[in-house]
This record gives sequence, structure tokens and C-alpha cells, in this order.
Amino acid sequence: MEPTLTPGFENEIKAFLESINLKYDYDFRHYSPASMKRTLIQAMKRVGCDTLSILQEKVLHDSECFYDLIQSLTIPVSEMFRDPTYYRALREKVIPLLKTYPSLKVWVAGCSTGEEVYSLAILLQEEELLERTIIYGTDINPRGLEKAEKGLFGLEEIQRSSQNYQKSGGKRSLLDYYTTTSNSVKFNSSLKKNVTFTDHSLVTDAVFSETQLISCRNVLIYFDRELQDRVFGLFHESLCRKGFLGLGLQETIQFSQHAKQFDSFVKKDRIFQKK
Repeated sequence: MEPTLTPGFENEIKAFLESINLKYDYDFRHYSPASMKRTLIQAMKRVGCDTLSILQEKVLHDSECFYDLIQSLTIPVSEMFRDPTYYRALREKVIPLLKTYPSLKVWVAGCSTGEEVYSLAILLQEEELLERTIIYGTDINPRGLEKAEKGLFGLEEIQRSSQNYQKSGGKRSLLDYYTTTSNSVKFNSSLKKNVTFTDHSLVTDAVFSETQLISCRNVLIYFDRELQDRVFGLFHESLCRKGFLGLGLQETIQFSQHAKQFDSFVKKDRIFQKK
């Protein structure tokens, strides 16, 4: 069934997001309008709602329906070592500088179901830094965080992840870091010994720790300019002097009001350094 889009659909979206904010205290009002429109149309098709007002009624009266919707709105990505050149740049150019710190704090903002957290944990272990590092994996999606905490991933995800790992400069085999069950893999609990998965909203929450590295990849592309500026301000506040910020390959701080507070450290791989 194709949803019915009224001439005032954009205004309906605004009302829909306002109602979610009031009911559940989740604020999606500064997400990119174009991506939000696409996401909600897909959600309407999936749930079988002819109009957005019907979806709104379902969501406001059924919290399970709301958390199903969050799965779409927060764009979970299931791939470890995504964009291998980014991880290679971290390994070869950032890690040598991080090794000069007696202890490290790493923030993976918008960690989804944990793939990037485990990728960084493996990289840090291979560079003998994991024991003196605390990693914070944060997201607004409780179901995603629950999966991340378990460290369980589908077998079909691992083949590409293994290829990415090798391209990223991995020193072993990804097989060394997980055990296989009938239809999934479970990553070694030692990787999350110093990992904390916790609820944190880039839209409404404040900084919670000083960090040396923040990795927030393929999240900001779904935010409007106003929210991007807020998030870059959060990151600047959180990072220590000369700390590092890693973004997705389609993201940049260049046009933000905080651009002058960062230097481009590895331009091609979107790694920036706080001045």
C-alpha cells in the first residue's frame, strides 16, 4: 500500500515530531527534513499506515511501535571497520600521538549497535592501548545499545567486516576476536572490559567527560545545520587540547561555526584535530 501524501505533508511531519518530543522526550525536530521525510514514508509502508496521522496515532499509544520507529530514525549501520582507510589513518597517524597519553578516553557518538566500538577496541588492543583506554559508546536507541552490549552479530555481516579489517591494516585475523554459534558470532568479552554503553542524545544532552578521541561517523549527515553546529560545540567542549575528531567520509566541520577551532589532520579521511 502506497501512503497518501497530502499537500501539507511537511507540516504534518513537524506536528508528528513535536508530538513525539512531548510524549517520549525524544527530539528529532532538527533532523534533515529530506531524510526524515524518506524515513517516515518507509515507516508508513512498513507499518501499513495510509497516512502520517494514522502512524502518529499508533506511535503515541503504543511504545513498542515507537521503539520500532526509532530503529528507522536512528539509521543503524551494521558493518565493522566501515571505510577501512579511516581506520588505517587512525592506526598510522593518530595512534602514535595517542600513545603519548598515560590514559585515554574515547567517545563513539551515535554508536548504533556497536560495530564501531568493537572495531576501535580491536585496533586499540593491537596497538597495546586498550588496557589504558575507556571507551564510551553512546546512542539514543535502547534496542541498539542492548545489542551492542551483547556483542552478537550475524554471520552474514562478518565476511565484509573481515575484508574491511584486513584493508584497515589489521595485524591478525578477525576470527581471533570472536566465537561462532549456529547463526551468529559473539565478540570476546575482553574487548568490552573498559567499554561503557550508555544512553546519550546529541540533541539535548551535555558533555559527560573529557576525551582524547571522538568518532562520530555517518550521523551528522542526518542533522540540519543548526543541530550540526550544536554537536560540533559539544565535541569541542569534550575534547582535550589537540584531541581528535573523526567524521564520516561525507561529513565535514568546514562550514560549521566551530570550523576555526579545528585543523584538518587527515583531510581525505575526515579526521580533525582541536586547536
